[in-house]
Amino acid sequence: MPPYLAGRERETREFEKLLEQDVILDNMVLTGLRGVGKTVLLATFRPIAQAQQWLWVGTDLSESASLSEEKIARRLLTDLSVVTSSFVVGERTQRDIGFGGGEQTVSTMLGYDVLAHIYEQTPGLVADKLKRVLELVHEVLQKTAFHGLVFAYDEAQNLADHVDKDEFPMSLLLDVFQSIQRRRMPYMLLLTGLPTLFPKLVEARTFAERMFRVVQLDRLDHDESRAAILKPLEQLPPGSFPDASVELVIEDSGGYPYFIQFICREVFDIFVARALSNEEMTVPRTEIIRKLDTDFFAGRWARATDRQRELLGVIAHLDHCDGEFTVQEIVEQSRSLVEARELDKSFSSSHVNQMLATLTGAGLIYKNRHGKYSFAVPLLGQFIRRQLAEP
Repeated sequence: MPPYLAGRERETREFEKLLEQDVILDNMVLTGLRGVGKTVLLATFRPIAQAQQWLWVGTDLSESASLSEEKIARRLLTDLSVVTSSFVVGERTQRDIGFGGGEQTVSTMLGYDVLAHIYEQTPGLVADKLKRVLELVHEVLQKTAFHGLVFAYDEAQNLADHVDKDEFPMSLLLDVFQSIQRRRMPYMLLLTGLPTLFPKLVEARTFAERMFRVVQLDRLDHDESRAAILKPLEQLPPGSFPDASVELVIEDSGGYPYFIQFICREVFDIFVARALSNEEMTVPRTEIIRKLDTDFFAGRWARATDRQRELLGVIAHLDHCDGEFTVQEIVEQSRSLVEARELDKSFSSSHVNQMLATLTGAGLIYKNRHGKYSFAVPLLGQFIRRQLAEP
């Protein structure tokens, strides 16, 4: 967690409004590129929800959890049992074993075994079983001071339907929550993930467009970036962190919170070491960027084949590569690079389409709902240009 969360006041107010719903009509999708702080913001939402008497369950959604309807159902039961296991759903009297021969009252708690038993004994499809479990939990919650329950899942872009295997875990999740919310049960769904998440939800169930309020996280602006850097250092003497260094961090990070935190940690550690040895307070900019390349970008770059890297290099040559680009722009740029003898062979439209689909699966590219493409990793274009510049 960063020492100070900068520039996310609007998103926090949006979440607080959702918690005020008497009937859950809106859920939330929190989306953005890696490095914009989705996971951190999700973590800050939890105490806000708990302060307003909402229970909170959830975790990262792994690809294995979304392989089948049964697996996603078991994931929900497991997460739900963490907060329901303290609720009493029955009591019975049993005789003590021993010489006293007395009796004692034994409580049945709403833990995983009880939830799983209800699930397994309910006839019907997986959706029917899940709804019955959630109905029972709702009945128990009504006897408490809790307002409702938030199901919060990070990395939700891993969730997907599998038509070829006749498994529809994403559709199941949407169907179940829409059904119980229409019956005025206060369960809220909060999903975070890459920009591919919301289009996948709408593709699975068109009603998802009305079911979610989409909050798009972007990079911080200049003032927000300065606050993210300087607020944690307010206890230090004025001038401890030179203003020129602050501006360098903002420039190199592009305003992405992850990069700000990564670079600041490295810079601050260096400043402390140099202060102790009375050395000049300078930032080894090249070395820090090289470490960022190794720690953040290199693993993703390694997923691409040589020809895919050539295609990514073509995209990186576009002036607007960190924004949106089209297949036709890539094709035209590849021809220009061939003419300039910077590329051996150009790319056709069909070839670009095929490779972009593969790179999307590798998490390097994503396609938005308007048919344009973007890098799925922030500042990837700058990294690629650095790789191309190396001998």
